[in-house]
Amino acid sequence: MSFERVAIIGLGLLGGSIGLAVDEALPDVATTGFDADPAVRRRAAERGLAGTICETAQEAVADADLVILCVPVGAMGEVAREIAPALKPGSLVSDVGSTKASIAAALGKALPGHAVIPAHPVAGTEHSGPDAGFASLFHHRWCILTPPADADPAQVDALAAFWRALGSMVEIMDAQHHDLVLAVTSHIPHLIAYTIVGTASDLEDVTQGEVIKYSAGGFRDFTRIAASDPTMWRDVFLNNRDAVLEVLGRFSEDLTALQRAIRSGDGDTLFDRFTKTRAIRRSIIEQGQDDARPDFGRKDHDD
Repeated sequence: MSFERVAIIGLGLLGGSIGLAVDEALPDVATTGFDADPAVRRRAAERGLAGTICETAQEAVADADLVILCVPVGAMGEVAREIAPALKPGSLVSDVGSTKASIAAALGKALPGHAVIPAHPVAGTEHSGPDAGFASLFHHRWCILTPPADADPAQVDALAAFWRALGSMVEIMDAQHHDLVLAVTSHIPHLIAYTIVGTASDLEDVTQGEVIKYSAGGFRDFTRIAASDPTMWRDVFLNNRDAVLEVLGRFSEDLTALQRAIRSGDGDTLFDRFTKTRAIRRSIIEQGQDDARPDFGRKDHDD
């Protein structure tokens, strides 16, 4: 099976990128789009983020074979309930949220009798809104599907084929395992970035602007992550709290161990830890998940 009509609900970075990517990679697939913000709808129409920009979510999904919810995690259930009466029999509902167990529960409750296969394209930038999307966002990036146990294999295969057509590599895993993995690889790093940038901001008066003025690459990279959409990340932490708290506890233990090593002058412990983390960085580059050029490929090197 394949999808002839795709509806995109939410036309920010991910939703807009899906629309542009479908237009580029699957030109025979018709797309409709909706966003709750009228200004976003107007801009989405100007940019052509979907073939038809609709005035209601129900209008957008009415004839769709595949509906992709690109809204904050905390809004998934509400949006699903809104579109439920308009979904046609046999349509598939998916999403792009970065937590999966809570979304699966919310969508399952809101859409009884409808096929739901949650998905998470592990791709993004710190930018948001209808101007942020671009067609190549998903190229060479993973998209994780977390189908329920009773999912139709044909629909799982079709959704996987859809994401591969947009340039993604596809992985299938259990929703709870996904949430633990992403807590390590995405959620805790964002939490750390928000924290350290906030700490720097609190120090601003003391340092009379030096924290910002003399920011080196490491701090700049933290600020890039910390510039991500606050609504989205608030919902991520609230909806993946168990996995986040589990990993945060382990991180706190490791941080305490490094504090002890620094305090006691234990250079061997520090060197061993830094050697291991350097190897991880090299593995990420080898798998094509980041840029090996100096300073992450920035055009200007000013530190």
